[in-house]
Amino acid sequence: MITIENQYFQAEIDLHGAQLTHLYHKKADFDYLWNNSAWNKHAPLLFPAIGRSNQEQYLLNHHPYPMPQHGFIADQDFQVISQTESEVSLQTEATAATKKFFPFDFVLEVTFGLTSAGLKSFFTVVNNSKKVMPFSLGSHPAFNVPITSKTEFSDYYLEFAGDFELPLKAFEIIKAPAPYRTGKIETFANQKRVPLTHDLFSKGLRIIANQQVKQVKLASDKTEHQIIVKLDDFPNVCLWTKEDKNLSFLCIEPFSGLPDILGEPVDWYTKEANLQLKPAKSKQLQYELLLK
Repeated sequence: MITIENQYFQAEIDLHGAQLTHLYHKKADFDYLWNNSAWNKHAPLLFPAIGRSNQEQYLLNHHPYPMPQHGFIADQDFQVISQTESEVSLQTEATAATKKFFPFDFVLEVTFGLTSAGLKSFFTVVNNSKKVMPFSLGSHPAFNVPITSKTEFSDYYLEFAGDFELPLKAFEIIKAPAPYRTGKIETFANQKRVPLTHDLFSKGLRIIANQQVKQVKLASDKTEHQIIVKLDDFPNVCLWTKEDKNLSFLCIEPFSGLPDILGEPVDWYTKEANLQLKPAKSKQLQYELLLK
């Protein structure tokens, strides 16, 4: 486990999966991140897939490859390549095992950096193969809601900011046989400020389709403490908590990529929302958490 900190915040990162496991507000003495066995993750990374692939497979030029939900990167070990008191850079790369799922020589570097305002996360994907590498990349942080002990889940709201027109729209999701897109778009909300309820997620995860959404604020009128997720380089955001469980967390997930539409395995060279990285090139993405 790696620890970084500054005057305001402390973060812990697991080298297995480069997963952020704790994010403490030092003065107020609380953890922004979920830690409970009811969902035994905290903030997993998603690569090279986001969500489910049809038949747990995808295609590259008609050749099928297996792909687990959200890819395989959460099960990879990372190494520290640089570290200061408030920032750490981690790296992993392709192995014989990963090439059974993803036949590319990739490198993934992840940097977590604390600031006086919160936490910045930087991602660099390198393609060392001789062919174009298609992929998706996402982050799956689960935040404690309520943020503080004197409030409740229903005291909070989500506020969306950006140059987009209402209504807020979401990709329609079906839950059976697993969470897949249907290919349809549905209305999520008719206003930018949305009261937070568990019923909002009765259909499962909600992926916002308005790509002009630039940030999502989680806040309550009953506390000064809040979380703002600035999406920066990520065009979509997913909202999720365990449906029908009334658990005290909410995931606000920056996505660059989408789950499959239910049907047959999809060729990643033509899949909607996939990134396409040329040989010997790299792609950088970042997002930021502003914390109070």
